[in-house]
Amino acid sequence: MLSLPTYSLTSGACVNVQHFLNTIDAISVWVGKAAAWLIIGLMALVCIEVFKRYIMNMPTAWIFDASSMFYGSLFMLAGAYTLAQNAHVRGDFLYSSMRPRTQAALDLVLYIVFFLPGIAALVYAGYDYAALSWRIGEHSTVTAEGPPIYYFKSVIPLAGGLLMLQGIAEITRCIVCLKTGEWPSRLKDVAEIDVVEEQLAHSEHVDEETRKLAIERAQQIDETARKRGSGGDLQT
Repeated sequence: MLSLPTYSLTSGACVNVQHFLNTIDAISVWVGKAAAWLIIGLMALVCIEVFKRYIMNMPTAWIFDASSMFYGSLFMLAGAYTLAQNAHVRGDFLYSSMRPRTQAALDLVLYIVFFLPGIAALVYAGYDYAALSWRIGEHSTVTAEGPPIYYFKSVIPLAGGLLMLQGIAEITRCIVCLKTGEWPSRLKDVAEIDVVEEQLAHSEHVDEETRKLAIERAQQIDETARKRGSGGDLQT
């Protein structure tokens, strides 16, 4: 069986590159987890508005704008985190059957042709958009008591910059994979499989043998899904 030649990075270079990737991943993960707390604020605003509107009959107009800004900020700031976790939606019916080097070559082209120009335009336009909003002290006009929105618009270039930073890490991953034939590792966050294991571990209605079998089966399914997404089950 013929095999393609493989190329390896020196040990020092591998350590430096992996440290670089882990650092950027850590930044994206930290920002994503910090932004997740906005869900608490969003839930509080919605509950307050429901109580005031339907119990006290005293609706608050500005809560609608504030809720939209909370959700929008969370959505934008989670972009880099999602990219760091390789969790963006992709049509992988062809991609998953490709070899790692083919995946990396395709990703590299798409990042350079579409991702970099698009995110650069987002940062550039978003900066002007936010700067103008700060200069005029812009407030929302959706409701009569619209809150200031220059804080919210400042999130646009910030989120774009974080996406650009994570995109550079992803391009580096593509280059490493093209050289070595293997995808570099990622920082892994808590996944659904971890939640399943924790729930089974504390269950009083499942015996030990069944619990172990269920956890092993869940791990196999999770690992298969991860490999299909990254090409890890294919030989170079």
